[in-house]
Amino acid sequence: MSVFLKQGYDIDRGLLNRIYGKGVKLLHNLKLTLVQDTDACCSVEGVRKSHHSEKAKSNLESRLNRIEGQIRGVRGMIEKDTYCDDVLNQIAAIQSALNGVGKLLLEAHMKSCVVERIQAGEEDVIDELLTTVNKLMK
Repeated sequence: MSVFLKQGYDIDRGLLNRIYGKGVKLLHNLKLTLVQDTDACCSVEGVRKSHHSEKAKSNLESRLNRIEGQIRGVRGMIEKDTYCDDVLNQIAAIQSALNGVGKLLLEAHMKSCVVERIQAGEEDVIDELLTTVNKLMK
């Protein structure tokens, strides 16, 4: 959930202590309050969501539908006792197609969600991104 501070109101110091820890004294002295930003990047009602254009979403869905068909094809190949090398080549093609989907999502994520969260001061998104990139590179 994205949270911003709005000036001019008293705050619940206990709530801030639970959220932010020892930095609360400074916030309390400034008389700031927490205000939830409902239009924040990747966040709707406290749940992180993506915000892809309809064109991008359609492209991703088409790619995933093709991949799904390829996987069903591999299942059929195995059921028909198709030569192993042919099945393995199809699996390699599926992995490549999935990597393509991952690259598209990663690019969109970095250009939108990551940039916006950094601009909002949420530097922990960098660690989240590095963890995700490490998983994709395995």
